[in-house]
Amino acid sequence: MVDAIVVLNAGSSSIKFSLFFDRGGELELDMRGQVEGIYTTPHFIAKSREGTTVSEKSWSGATQLGHDGALDHLIWFLRTELADKRLVGVGHRVVHGGLDFTQPVRVDAGTVQSLEKLVPLAPLHQPHNLAPIRRLLDRAPDVPQIACFDTSFHRTNPELAQRFGLPEELHAAGVRRYGFHGLSYEYIASVMPQFDAQAAAGRTVVLHLGNGASMCAIEASRSITSTMGFTAIDGLLMGTRSGALDPGVILYLLNQRGLDARAIEKLIYNESGLLGVSGISSDMRMLLASEDARAKLAIDLYCYRIRRELGSLAAALGGLDAIVFTGGIGENSAAIRERVCHDAAWLGVELDQSANAAGSSCISAPGSRVSAWTIPTNEELMIARHTRRILERL
Repeated sequence: MVDAIVVLNAGSSSIKFSLFFDRGGELELDMRGQVEGIYTTPHFIAKSREGTTVSEKSWSGATQLGHDGALDHLIWFLRTELADKRLVGVGHRVVHGGLDFTQPVRVDAGTVQSLEKLVPLAPLHQPHNLAPIRRLLDRAPDVPQIACFDTSFHRTNPELAQRFGLPEELHAAGVRRYGFHGLSYEYIASVMPQFDAQAAAGRTVVLHLGNGASMCAIEASRSITSTMGFTAIDGLLMGTRSGALDPGVILYLLNQRGLDARAIEKLIYNESGLLGVSGISSDMRMLLASEDARAKLAIDLYCYRIRRELGSLAAALGGLDAIVFTGGIGENSAAIRERVCHDAAWLGVELDQSANAAGSSCISAPGSRVSAWTIPTNEELMIARHTRRILERL
């Protein structure tokens, strides 16, 4: 009987899933899909690895499935699909593992309670990541669940890279730089030797550019530092998140503008970034297609912040051998890659315009001192691999 692993990635309004089969070798993707709009207009779709629709269902606009209802439908669907397979485990993406969870773990009710304490550090993600875990513990307690953390890959950061200029008591209590998008960076590090063995053994900056965006300095496959810190809002300009802010801005908003903590949270998480600067959209594709000066300003600021952070990460590494673009924008926007590479010319990046426009893996020119790559990330496969590894130990 074929073993199956399900990977779940729950967000605020959707639950995405991937189904992998383990036939004794590399894990094989069978299908993926999602239930989206779970609090507005719920819609479920599942597609085979070739992209063919396997199942689809919509609910009336008055129906609010919520996370529990969405997961119940997924359970029903997967039980049907896996009638002649054996579900051996479910892997979950969990954004924050804090100081205690530095590796993937099997979760139980106690684990969930511990992870709930980290909700204030990732309010946009953590509650939704945990919702399907709780539901499955109730509905299918015998199915092993494995939590994989976006912070774990960065636990190799030197102590200095984790510190803020705050009193020791706060640092010891966990107020430190954690870094995020670790599952994406871990996947890129795992496949980098296939593209550039010399860079994989050396110094690489990976740019995970999507609605959430960050950059990571990697040396010999280990995270050295990254642009995100205590929360997933630090660093780069993002779709709706502000990125790095002077802490004095928060004090100004509190003292002079009269905003409370919830209003500030909404501002910096949901109303800023590309959306806030442009006043048009958080979607880079829409901004690139627009002739509005505000769209241009948002793109310029986005690229400027990448330029500054790239210099900072190269300094932390003590040099640079390669840069890698990944994530929705990084993988699909030749225009953004071109601008970033142009700005990085001083570091030794020489872009191959034709290769970049064609979406090739290697987009640097022959002879470029620093190579440049476009490598699709695969967080789901990384989670499935971790899940299988943990299950093999049980």
